Amino acid sequence: MTTPSPQRSPRAIAGLTLAAVGVVYGDIGTSPLYALKEVFAHGRVPLSADNILGILSLVFWTLTVVVSLKYVVLILRADNNGEGGLIAMLALASQAVKDRPVLRRRLLLLGIFGTAIFFGDGVITPAVSVLGAVEGLEIAAPGMHRFVVPVSLVVLTALFAAQRFGTGGIGRFFGPITVTWLLVLAVLGAVHIIDNPHVLLALWPGYALGFVFNHPSIAFIALGAVVLCVTGAEALYADLGHFGKLPIRLAWFGLVWPALVLNYFGQGAMLLNHPGNIKNPFYEMAPPWALFPLIGLATAAAVIASQALITAAFSVTKQAIQLGYLPRLRVAHTSVREIGQIYVPFVNWALYACIVAAVVSFGSSSALASAYGIAVTIDMTITTVMTFFVIRFAWKLPLPLCLAATGFFFAVDFTFFAANAVKVLEGGWFPLVIGGVVFLLMTTWKQGRRLMAERLRDEAIELPMFLESLFLSPPQRVVGTAVFLSAEKGATPFALLHNLKHNKVLHAQNLFVSVQHHEVPWIGFDRRCEVESLGRDCWQVSLNFGFKNEPDVPEALKLLSGRGIELDDMQTSYFLSRDQVIPTLRGGMVLWREKLFASMHRNASAAADFLSLPTNRIVELGSKVEI
Repeated sequence: MTTPSPQRSPRAIAGLTLAAVGVVYGDIGTSPLYALKEVFAHGRVPLSADNILGILSLVFWTLTVVVSLKYVVLILRADNNGEGGLIAMLALASQAVKDRPVLRRRLLLLGIFGTAIFFGDGVITPAVSVLGAVEGLEIAAPGMHRFVVPVSLVVLTALFAAQRFGTGGIGRFFGPITVTWLLVLAVLGAVHIIDNPHVLLALWPGYALGFVFNHPSIAFIALGAVVLCVTGAEALYADLGHFGKLPIRLAWFGLVWPALVLNYFGQGAMLLNHPGNIKNPFYEMAPPWALFPLIGLATAAAVIASQALITAAFSVTKQAIQLGYLPRLRVAHTSVREIGQIYVPFVNWALYACIVAAVVSFGSSSALASAYGIAVTIDMTITTVMTFFVIRFAWKLPLPLCLAATGFFFAVDFTFFAANAVKVLEGGWFPLVIGGVVFLLMTTWKQGRRLMAERLRDEAIELPMFLESLFLSPPQRVVGTAVFLSAEKGATPFALLHNLKHNKVLHAQNLFVSVQHHEVPWIGFDRRCEVESLGRDCWQVSLNFGFKNEPDVPEALKLLSGRGIELDDMQTSYFLSRDQVIPTLRGGMVLWREKLFASMHRNASAAADFLSLPTNRIVELGSKVEI
């Protein structure tokens, strides 16, 4: 059902909890900057005492139901060998229904769409968080309004420019800074609650229900902004593999949840006393002398929130590449000790370009908030749907229990989605367009790879049969080992055919290696290599990697030592076939998608880099493939 967490000392748990506060809760921790403000923006929800209490009650119970119950209690249990996130959930759900091919195919499409929408969320989060923090300048000095967008762009530019250096050096400060930020949230809120403790009545769910039933149309509009208080909740599940369940739960219940509730209720208490402060209730809570330090701290918290999401975008991209949904991209490792610290230049600068476009086009956190909710609610709804298939088909729980557990959360998620869907024309289209483009690229690549594999399979010669005929009149053997990389196990690599045709020799030792990526996060060294003797010093080797393993072929081949295969690094050559895709009208995809796939294939990074092959021992031989 779930993977048990390893036993850790109290000190280790405390350290992980502190780190989790910085990485996991950076996004949701900055929501008070804009969430409550957006509820009452543009006069869509009248500012009255009853409405303030009703909204606060909705915020409290949204945090309780969506984050505490759904994510912290239920979804954290659905780990894939200790890993979380939408791709891990997708792999888990698809494996659970592998004997139902039609359902599995639909779930894969749904999960990939959710992954694509995540990239739309990845654009909005840094933009709205940084803008929300810098907008404090308008309260501290109203004349500085014109500097909000330029200052935000400077902060974001510095953030993305620093990505290539990695986060190892500054990452250790994320936890303490976010803890300081959350404590400040709690203190600011508590001060105003003490001034007006009447606001605590909103803890009673009757205020939320009363607001919904007495003003259904206004409540429906309000829900589109209330959901902003849980933006970033997906990070709870996505970062499961980094920290484990216990630290994430301790951080939430011990600090994050109380701090957020205190701050939201503090904003509400202040608005009950001073309704005129609705323009920016968060910064209006602070005394004038504390505004500039608070803006600095808020900006640091926003940068941390953005960093967590940028890092997640790199991880998701790498996992999607290894599952075959994106072409190979250059992945740089920014730490010699932490394998998870990576930098993907293309993704980094593509995100940056989209974020600059968002900041310049929308110009304020309030305008961007309309675009924010739609991406968040789509991913939350998809996660709930995936959870049903996991607990029903993987955990084998009774159907009524599964429907009850996920049906309630689905109703909540879908209600929030519907409330945000009406804001598509107000800005919700922006993350949908980004997600749609990424979804098109992912499905085109997956379909193109399938068509390409089918074409290669049709033209392939069975390897055992080919070797048998080859050794009837054997070519000259030369000293050394040849490693022929082939996507299809059991097929004769084109690189071997070209090598025999042009060089007319065969190495003394030949390994025919296929690299397989599986829908599990990790595959251990005990299952890394599968080897089968083909006779005459030729072997068929399968290398197995999970979607979070590093596909290092030379390192994996070292595991063959002692199994009759000894490799000398200086006498081992790696042969690859560099395929050129030729779009045709023969079927498959429509021509424009085939051209798109051909362009993606042509611009993908080299397989040698992706497989960690030594650059001075690679031989590439070209071939053309019509699809």
